[in-house]
Amino acid sequence: MCEFKVMKLNDNTQIAEEILVFSYNEKNELLLKDILGMGKKLDSALILDVNTIDQKCVILEHPLINEMLGLLKDITSGSAKKNQVENLIEKLEDIKNTL
Repeated sequence: MCEFKVMKLNDNTQIAEEILVFSYNEKNELLLKDILGMGKKLDSALILDVNTIDQKCVILEHPLINEMLGLLKDITSGSAKKNQVENLIEKLEDIKNTL
């Protein structure tokens, strides 16, 4: 059994330890749970790397991740709507304009 330290890529801080279960719920939130089922919920995060040798997991958090995961799931299931794509494009355009 591996218990992972969870590191945040954004600032390289440790956000959890002794985590055994990584999963996404129906709202595309990342759930981190320890052996007792206790843990943390990250609203908009993506698992980038899981290293079983170092027992380390690296997470990226960004407000767009949750919406993008939802869109990809809907595209895969054939239930995506144009407004989902338009909303994401609008947010990406806002980011583009700040660069």
